[in-house]
Amino acid sequence: MDLDALRIDVDRLVGRLDALGEIGAVHGPNGERGCARLALTDADRDGRDLVVGWMHDLGLDVHVDAIGNVVGVRAGDDPTLAPVMTGSHIDTVRTGGRFDGNLGVLGGLEVVETLERHGVRTRRPIAVAFFTDEEGARFQPDMLGSLVYVGGMSLEEALDVRAADDGARLGDELARIGYAGPVPCPAASAPHAFVELHIEQGPVLEDEGVTIGVVTGVQGISWTELTITGQSAHAGTTPMRLRRDPGYVAAEITAGVRAIARQMAGTQVATVGRLEYVPNLVNVVPSRVTMTVDLRNTDEHLLQQAEHRFASLCERLAADEGVTIERRTLARFEPVEFDARMIDRVEATAQRLGHSTMRMPSGAGHDAQMLARVCPTSMIFVPSANGLSHNIAEHTDTADLQAGADVLLQVLLALANEG
Repeated sequence: MDLDALRIDVDRLVGRLDALGEIGAVHGPNGERGCARLALTDADRDGRDLVVGWMHDLGLDVHVDAIGNVVGVRAGDDPTLAPVMTGSHIDTVRTGGRFDGNLGVLGGLEVVETLERHGVRTRRPIAVAFFTDEEGARFQPDMLGSLVYVGGMSLEEALDVRAADDGARLGDELARIGYAGPVPCPAASAPHAFVELHIEQGPVLEDEGVTIGVVTGVQGISWTELTITGQSAHAGTTPMRLRRDPGYVAAEITAGVRAIARQMAGTQVATVGRLEYVPNLVNVVPSRVTMTVDLRNTDEHLLQQAEHRFASLCERLAADEGVTIERRTLARFEPVEFDARMIDRVEATAQRLGHSTMRMPSGAGHDAQMLARVCPTSMIFVPSANGLSHNIAEHTDTADLQAGADVLLQVLLALANEG
């Protein structure tokens, strides 16, 4: 058959997305349908079970490694050749959508099913993976499973990570849900190549009217947790000049990191995502505030500059207000550039299929940035409606799902038939 004319079945893909989306489903007041499947919770276990069942239905050889990464392999004609890998993650943030991560995993399964239905063999094996704790919403750092997979973090260190919400140990939770697998990690050998299909999670493609984002790399990420300790006091009787107020300092840091991002401009962004006050009472100056700061930039030198400005801001505010600020690094990854030939391949394939394209960096972290350490890697972006992600209103139109999965199919086919 004409392999260039081969296309995925988008209705089948949407059906799987919907079915997985019902596990941990959350619903909004206007009919929005999202997901809450934090890593290694019962909902994550149930989602894993569903996807692993689909892998077995497709005849894949399924492996689970010691950090809980799951890889399903479709045999190739030459078992001595390294597989071409695709995939992503199925864990979500607490207010997640049905497409983030899930599209990359289920898009990979759809490629496999399309090949099976049409009797298409490939020279190399094709592997579909989902990695543990990509979001970092429960256990930090993010991309933890893929980081361990490529040897960037030791298994022992990862298993000892504690959950941000309840202090649970990652290794204990992995065993509890039944996904502490027997396969050693890091992986014994690298894939031939890795391609990840993902929603953009931002507004650029929709704003530009472009169907396929050809991802050139992933910007650097710096996550810091601050613990600001001052003096609890009565809100009415303590003069402003005598206060040691960590709440005030937290507010100044929130405004200050935004000012840093605005002053640096370009691709620099800054976010305060979590604030916790103690004792958190209306009429009490807090004694302690815990907060997080997320800094990102596509340029490592500029990211370091932002970090330096942020550190100086903290030092000045601590001295001025008489508080102490303890800093703890939650995650730190340098910017990643994807393989030039892989970028070209995605772009050429999308254009051959008649889709508009634009080259762009990813503002979010992805498992692909970890796989790029060990093999040629690329990503395919499709538009996110209204630029929304990590939001229960997250949505990608069916036509865009079809386009992205078709590009994935053709890229994987070409890679899987290489010598």
